[in-house]
Amino acid sequence: MLYYLFDYLHKLNLPGAGLFQYISFRASMALITSLIVSIFFGKRIINLLRKQQIGETVRDLGLAGQIEKSGTPTMGGIIILSAILIPTLLFAKLHNIYVITMLLATVWLGVIGFLDDYIKVFKKNKEGLAGKFKVVGQIGVGLIVGCILYFSDDVTVHKRVPADYQLQAEEQFVTHEHVNDSDVQYKWIKTDDMTTTIPFIKGNEFNYNWLIGDSNKSFGWLLFIPIVIFIVIAVSNGANMTDGLDGLATGTSAIIGLALAILAYVSSNARFADYLNVMYIPLAEELVIFIAAFVGACIGFMWYNSFPAQVFMGDTGSLALGGIIAVFAISIRKELLIPVLCGIFLIENLSVILQVGYFKFTKRRTGEGRRIFLMAPLHHHFQKKGLHEAKIVSRFWIVGVLLAVITIVTLKLR
Repeated sequence: MLYYLFDYLHKLNLPGAGLFQYISFRASMALITSLIVSIFFGKRIINLLRKQQIGETVRDLGLAGQIEKSGTPTMGGIIILSAILIPTLLFAKLHNIYVITMLLATVWLGVIGFLDDYIKVFKKNKEGLAGKFKVVGQIGVGLIVGCILYFSDDVTVHKRVPADYQLQAEEQFVTHEHVNDSDVQYKWIKTDDMTTTIPFIKGNEFNYNWLIGDSNKSFGWLLFIPIVIFIVIAVSNGANMTDGLDGLATGTSAIIGLALAILAYVSSNARFADYLNVMYIPLAEELVIFIAAFVGACIGFMWYNSFPAQVFMGDTGSLALGGIIAVFAISIRKELLIPVLCGIFLIENLSVILQVGYFKFTKRRTGEGRRIFLMAPLHHHFQKKGLHEAKIVSRFWIVGVLLAVITIVTLKLR
């Protein structure tokens, strides 16, 4: 909202109002504002949660320090969501299709997580919201996001192609004044097809329409939308699984968010896209504002969520964090990088799947269920081995930084 006010003032030649035209300035303001909201207002929300006796009920699984966590305020994801939404509403262009998509996904997934936490805390039902209803909600998000990104006329990409490239029906040559397009070796084309990035491969572009032999973008949605739904469910559940130690999910999400911010910035800047030879995505620069608020919210929440935690995010935060990362990556056409970038979430998910699957398999074959890990998700396995919670979290963060760097390096490593 402040963007529109200062844009009006800029047209009136008010000194300083032009700062709001710069993505870097608005992203910095979004980051600072999210930190202020999460740190200063977060304390009040924690006190309110404690006053309402909204505490975590902990099952005794024999883990060190577990019982001490009982009664710690939960549903702290409200702090994260507030710290994301408020700066985005203040500094982003709210008519931007990508901002609308991210706001929709954030609120939707936040509501699903809130309902789950509400049932656990106030209805005293440890199971929370039934799994099928969670999945239906996540499918709903994926369906809407997939439809927006596939069918909206505002969602396009510009790609570099050889000068003698033969245009397809949905493509057209374009120029960018701020990029030198005089090179006879290539030209830029504008297309609304669903092209995405394949990591580590030369000519690293993949078109969902091509896979099913649809050159006119008539039926590509039959593949694209189910993929979006799958990614949203997988990443949001991965973040939920990771949220088992103080600061683990929050810190990991902040690291992922920083990597996504870099990818969004270079993809939305024609000059950088030209230099790196990646797809240029017009209008996606507003996503930098959103992801800056996301990173600030995660870092600010760690003020209270780092060991020993004063508040837990609950499903209100964890489901939203994972879903936001998934939708954001899809929006900037980097969804195929998720297995690398979100490797922590992936391994946490896989550890549970492998543990449950192997237990059922061995029980059926031998009559006695066996386990691969001492306990799943994976972070609990290391707890059982005697590692301190803070050390496990720190090492997972280090791995997360490594994976983020590898993800960014893929821009040039093909």
